[in-house]
Amino acid sequence: MQYDPFVRGSHPVGVRSVDLTDASRSRYLPVEMWYPATSAYRGKDTDETSRDHYDLLPGFPPQTQDAVRGAEAAPGRFPLVVFSHGFGGHRRQSTFLCTHLASHGYVVAAMDHTGNTVMDVAMLTMQLMTGGEMPDVVTMINDLIVARPADVVFVLDRVLAGEAGISADSIDAERIGMSGHSFGGWTTLKVTGLDRRIRAALPMAPAGGASPLPADLLREGLDFAWGREVPTLYLVADKDTLLPLPGMHELLGRTPSVNKRIAILGNSDHMHFCDDVEAMHELFRTMPPPGPLAEIAKSLPPVSELAPGEHGYAFSRALGLAHMDAVLKGCREAADFLTSDLAAAFASRGIDVSVG
Repeated sequence: MQYDPFVRGSHPVGVRSVDLTDASRSRYLPVEMWYPATSAYRGKDTDETSRDHYDLLPGFPPQTQDAVRGAEAAPGRFPLVVFSHGFGGHRRQSTFLCTHLASHGYVVAAMDHTGNTVMDVAMLTMQLMTGGEMPDVVTMINDLIVARPADVVFVLDRVLAGEAGISADSIDAERIGMSGHSFGGWTTLKVTGLDRRIRAALPMAPAGGASPLPADLLREGLDFAWGREVPTLYLVADKDTLLPLPGMHELLGRTPSVNKRIAILGNSDHMHFCDDVEAMHELFRTMPPPGPLAEIAKSLPPVSELAPGEHGYAFSRALGLAHMDAVLKGCREAADFLTSDLAAAFASRGIDVSVG
């Protein structure tokens, strides 16, 4: 069968949530685990009547993801991918990618970075509306620079120990990749330097390069002294308002890997790497978080002027899966796909992509 990273894989997808606590830091970390499920769940993970529904914020409509909650895990030993959400995001912010990977035989783990989630931003907004003071941004970023990588390493330790709802025997500890979006992309690059267990990196529109945001702390926090080869694929947006393209090329240039590339989605912005792109983009444009992001949001174009969200899903699913398949599974067909004429492959689907 011809290799096709665009299509959903042969495994039904299960999902479980587990609450972990890093006692050494008094830090509570909810974790979402996606995994290949047994064939008994085939089709149920995409059926509206049986796929998972969850509540994100009080008063908001329930959200959905293409996975069956509590499904029995399929037998086997699978590679692991850890995902880190963006500033003010949450562990389920990119289920379109996480469930796609799981359907192709990966276990995927994502944690809420406590103190930096959508709930935390909502609470801060309410606090400011009732006369509270804006926290010092530099102090906030400094705290997150320390906390986020430690969150990932702690969760990775617990997952490999079988303490996150999935048996340790189901995970191949020699085949671990990491991905993340925005601040989670920065976290991906940082953890890749800190933890030698990471064998493949997939930063999506990562922070840390030149941008209109207060980025010096994030830039200085990445020394790129990895000391080993880690194949790295950057997935970025050509019209990213928050983290523009020059900053992406800056990060690519600093990346020490021999096997490194950047793929650029045409006519796209920062939220094209999240579930429900259109709603997320408009929510950020019209109701941005307080602080530096609020001013930048004024320059965002309406989502109607950008590529549809489905283009973002296809872009990240196909390239993200192919990168992990090529590196973690040694799949020759995936490697061939990545070195093929990707612009033409995406153009045949009506999607504008360029590669550097």
